[in-house]
Amino acid sequence: MLTPFDDYPIHQTPATLAHAGNGNPDHYDRFWFNGYTEDFYFAVAMGLYPNRGVIDAAFSVVSDGVQSSVFASGRAPLDRTQTEIGPIRIEIVEPLRINRVVVDAPEHGLTADLTFRARTAGYEEPRQTRYAGSRLSIDMTRASMLGQWSGTVTVHGVTHTFDGQNVYGTKDRSWGLRPVGVPAPAAPEPSAGQLFFLWAPLNFDDVAVHYLTFEDAEGESWAQSGVALPVLGPDDPVYGPGNDVEHLDITHRIDWAPGLRRSRGARLEFKRGDGTETIELEPLLTFRMKGAGYFHPQWSHGVWRDELVVGGEQTPVADLDNLSPDNIHVQQVMRARWGDRTGIGVLEQLALGPHAPSGFTGLVDVPTSRES
Repeated sequence: MLTPFDDYPIHQTPATLAHAGNGNPDHYDRFWFNGYTEDFYFAVAMGLYPNRGVIDAAFSVVSDGVQSSVFASGRAPLDRTQTEIGPIRIEIVEPLRINRVVVDAPEHGLTADLTFRARTAGYEEPRQTRYAGSRLSIDMTRASMLGQWSGTVTVHGVTHTFDGQNVYGTKDRSWGLRPVGVPAPAAPEPSAGQLFFLWAPLNFDDVAVHYLTFEDAEGESWAQSGVALPVLGPDDPVYGPGNDVEHLDITHRIDWAPGLRRSRGARLEFKRGDGTETIELEPLLTFRMKGAGYFHPQWSHGVWRDELVVGGEQTPVADLDNLSPDNIHVQQVMRARWGDRTGIGVLEQLALGPHAPSGFTGLVDVPTSRES
């Protein structure tokens, strides 16, 4: 089956581009963006699931103690340049450098016209591969870059304007295999339901730091990366050779908030030169990732709903059940202190199931006090 992109010399296999991932139903291709200040946060997600014939997207904001979201889901277009579903559109203005996000959902209290400009080159995280018994459950690549936003977001009649300097954020492009949609019937594996993930892109005036780790129930990392990324100059490349990435061997310590599976502070440590350096992270605001569809009981990713379905929700943060499985996955906006530097970023946390270093044993249980 031909698509417009088949006219470009970009094929990876003898198949046309409409046929992805050897037909695996869990193949996905996703945009993710966030943007934040110390008291405002927004997220954009758009995923295409070519072997399920589905595209979905979400835009979500935390402001004044309320998390508001709009969701859209429908039939995936054959033309992969059509990165739009319902009221949410993502435009590639300049690949790996400039994107535009447009949201037009006044009936759900949300509109936006935002432009993301990269302040670091794209960083290709190490390929992340995980088996559940004999079944390949995760095999994906993610490319991340840090940037800044300009434009406007209107939330229930209140407009926020950004000048390209005062709102930082991250662009995350990932693709490959991960559990999406309705899973195929299979025998349960002992590790089913366990996932521990930390992801921390941090902005400082002169440099950015990016850290990720996936860990098993014993705390052993099966995918990890830490880098310092230089801030782009006007003519610096955003892809290809020549990106001056400094690799860092980062370890983490999470001070878990009592009674919760999210932090009340965290520390990243790494050797640099002849000494050990530390980045201290202080939480300022929490976003529940279900606002972008992750673990959402109604708007989870990759599910066929109809040709086009749009919905929204708004929830006071104080009313949320923080140990409900759909609220465990969070991003916290963090004030970051690294020696004389003070910056801002996020720490994404997903601690589902057992994790021995944290004292977690069940799916979402919590001990009273611990660090990891």
